Amino acid sequence: MSDEQGFSRRERQASFTLAGIFSTRMLGLFMIMPVFALYGQDLIGFSPLWVGIVIGVYGLTQAILQIPAGWLSDRIGRKPVIYGGLALFALGSVVAALSDSVYGVAVGRVLQGSGAIASAILALAADITREENRTKAMGIIGVCIGISFAIAMVLGPILASAFGLSGVFWVTALLAVLAMAMVHFLLPPSVSRGQIRDVTATPELFGRLLKDKQLLRLDFGILLLHMTLTAVFVAFPLTLLDAGLVAEHHWWLYLPTLLLSFVLIVPLLIIGARHNMNKQIFQAAILVMMAALLLMAVGSGHLAALALAMVLYFTAFNFMEASLPAFLSMLAPAGAKGTAMGIYSTSQFLGAFLGGILGGLLFEAVGGVGVFVLIALTMMIWFWVSLGMANVSKVQSHILPIGVNIEGNEQRTQLLKSLQALPGVREALIIPEEGAAYLKVDANIFELDQAQRLINL
Repeated sequence: MSDEQGFSRRERQASFTLAGIFSTRMLGLFMIMPVFALYGQDLIGFSPLWVGIVIGVYGLTQAILQIPAGWLSDRIGRKPVIYGGLALFALGSVVAALSDSVYGVAVGRVLQGSGAIASAILALAADITREENRTKAMGIIGVCIGISFAIAMVLGPILASAFGLSGVFWVTALLAVLAMAMVHFLLPPSVSRGQIRDVTATPELFGRLLKDKQLLRLDFGILLLHMTLTAVFVAFPLTLLDAGLVAEHHWWLYLPTLLLSFVLIVPLLIIGARHNMNKQIFQAAILVMMAALLLMAVGSGHLAALALAMVLYFTAFNFMEASLPAFLSMLAPAGAKGTAMGIYSTSQFLGAFLGGILGGLLFEAVGGVGVFVLIALTMMIWFWVSLGMANVSKVQSHILPIGVNIEGNEQRTQLLKSLQALPGVREALIIPEEGAAYLKVDANIFELDQAQRLINL
C-alpha cells in the first residue's frame, strides 16, 4: 500500500536497507580513526606518518574508483557491484586484522577503500524509488551516514579497549558480511534504469563542471573539511591521552560532544533556510572550526578545553557536512547533479587521504599542537575562497518522465520551450535516451502540476 505523498512499503524498505548497507560500511571505515594512534603502537613500523597513512589511505582508492564503479553498475547491474565492493571491504578488514605491521594494515585499508559502492547504492536507490520520493530516500541515507560517524567515534574506543586493534577490524569484517546479507535478504528486486543523470556521472559533462567556479568552491570545501578531519585524528587521541584521559575512556568525551553538536546544528540549519543566510552561517562555521582547532592547541593539557574544542569542531563539521551537498544540489545544472556529486565525492575522499598524510608529516615535524595550528591556518584559506560563494536560495530539482508520446525533435523542442516558460523554472533539459525532462526550479514559485499537465498533453 502507498499514498501519493509518502513511500510505498517497497520504497521505504529499500531506502532503509540501502541506508543500513551504506552505514555499516562507513562505520567500519570510521571506527579506526579515534583509536589507531593509541592502539597501533605495538605494530611493526609504527610512526605518526603511518598513523596518518592508515587513517586516510582508504580515501585514495575511494577517490580513484568511485566514479568507475558507478559506470560499471550501469552496465552489469547495481547488486553485483555492491556485492563485489562489500567483499573487497571484508577482505581488507581481514588483512588488517591479521597484520602485525602498519604496512599490512595500510594494505588492508587500501582494499577497504577499493570497495567503492557509494555510486551504485545511490543509483539503486534511484532505480527503486519514484522521483517524488527520491529526495527522501537520499536524505535517509545521508542521515544514517551521519549517525554511523557518531557511533564509530564511540564504538571504536570501546571495541579497541575490549578486543584490541585487531578486534576492531574483525568487527568491520563482520559488518561487511552483515551488509551482504542485507543486500540478499532485504533489498527488493529492481530493474536497473542505466544512467540516471541525477545520481550517476556523465563523462561529457566533466569539462563543463570543472570550469564552474561555484561548484569548484564546494569541491574545495569538502576536500578541506575531510582533510581537516583525518589530520585532527592523527593528533587528537594522543592529546587526550596526554591530558590524562585513558584510552578506554575516550568515548566518554566523544559521546556527549557529538550529541551536543547535533543539537546545536538544528537551529543553524533552520535559520539559514528560513532567512536566506546559508552563506553567512556557512562562513561563520568555518571560523568556528578555526577557533576549535586553535583551542585544541592552546588547551592541549586541559580536558575541559579539549571537550569544548570538540563540541565546536563537531558542530561546525556536521553543519558543513550537511550544507555542502545541499548547496551542490541547488547549484548543479539541470541533468548534471550526478556528475557534480561524483566530482564532489572524489574531492571528499581525496581530502581524507591528503589529511592523513599531512597530519602524519606535521605531527612528526611539529607535534600535535603544530598540527592543530597549521590545519587551523587552512581555514583562513577556505574562508577567503568562500567569499565568492553564491548565497543559494530554495532551489529544487525534478525529473519528469516524458513518455513515449513525445517523439521527434520538433515536438521535444516545443515541450522544452513550454517547460522553460513555466513560472519558477530556471533550467530545463530533455534527455530523449532516458525519456526524461530535468528541471531546476524555484520551489517558492514552481507548481509541479503545471509541468505534468504540459507533458501529458
